Amino acid sequence: MLAEPGALAVILAGLCTFLDLYATQALLPMLTRDFGATPADVSLTVTATTFAVALIAPFIGAVSDALGRKRLIVAAMFALVLPTIMIARVDGLGAMVFWRFVQGLLLPPIFAVTVTYIGEEWPPARATTLTGIYVAATAFGGFLSRFLSGLIAEHFGWRPAFLVLAAITLVCAAAVAWLMPRERRFIRSGGVLASSRFMLGHLTNPQLVATFGVGFGVLFSFIAIFTYIDFVLVEPPFELSTAALGSIFVVYLIGLWIAPMTGVLVRRLGRRRLVALAIGLWIGALLLTFGKSLALILAALTICAACGFVCQSCATSYVAISARQARSSAVGLYVTFYYVGGSAGGVIAGFAWNLAGWPGCVAAVAVVLALIAALVLRFWGEVKA
Repeated sequence: MLAEPGALAVILAGLCTFLDLYATQALLPMLTRDFGATPADVSLTVTATTFAVALIAPFIGAVSDALGRKRLIVAAMFALVLPTIMIARVDGLGAMVFWRFVQGLLLPPIFAVTVTYIGEEWPPARATTLTGIYVAATAFGGFLSRFLSGLIAEHFGWRPAFLVLAAITLVCAAAVAWLMPRERRFIRSGGVLASSRFMLGHLTNPQLVATFGVGFGVLFSFIAIFTYIDFVLVEPPFELSTAALGSIFVVYLIGLWIAPMTGVLVRRLGRRRLVALAIGLWIGALLLTFGKSLALILAALTICAACGFVCQSCATSYVAISARQARSSAVGLYVTFYYVGGSAGGVIAGFAWNLAGWPGCVAAVAVVLALIAALVLRFWGEVKA
């Protein structure tokens, strides 16, 4: 499967999207110093992007259902280069937040439409497997983003880091334009208004609405954990540098292993049981982050990342397979709830941090994860992987 041009294009699209999405996360302590801002202020460079994604995602689904897949994916990837360059030129935190918002507007046409493309162009069993591979690519992109930005910023400053990310984005855009076949099974919806009506119809489907809730909770938890753990690790006894903070996201590489296995695990355990087990393990791993050993915290973060990728792969493939019509609109709604959850995770965890520090963040995440498990066990039915 990996040798197929379409599969390679899907992998590069996933890598490119997440290369830019979380680029500031390892830089937050540095940005607090450079801009004289608080942790909650600089966290807006993460939440502005996720909020923009949430705003545009359902409309991109409707546009894609009317216009097609490849042209939208490729155009957005090339357009993404501009705001990435502009971030390197900003003179204040407000301008950075603005361009991060613009980046967020350009991301749903890449990853939401790519997930739909997978669901349409491959049969269900292969689509589940390829969705897992796609999620693995997003995991690598998320790691590479934080690692490169932290490493380059440590030695040259954060502005050159964004120029490097812009160059990689441009190369990925050109490769996807060349490798991705035009869609063969796409059925035009009949117009944006018709697609919008289908989109609203998805909100009457309890299984899909529950899955949207799962997406909300998954990114809520990811953002809360991996944003505010930085502020734990820059303090004694750890006192990590910016480059070291970027390096801790090596834990995301667990996604390269676990996400492609999700299809096999679903067939053996079922989606509901697999997600419930993953959430229980996720909550247990969070408790390990209270330890004073860096190795223990890294192990806990690795488990958290693995559980998150399992839940995300299950939920994403469930939407793409179970939506019988206007799939791009269904995926767009999922992405909206997913990134609203990410924005909420940054903001609510910020309040929790101000009230109770890291224990407050962990408590907020544990509550959300428990709600995810309840939604899955109550509303999900089993769909053949």
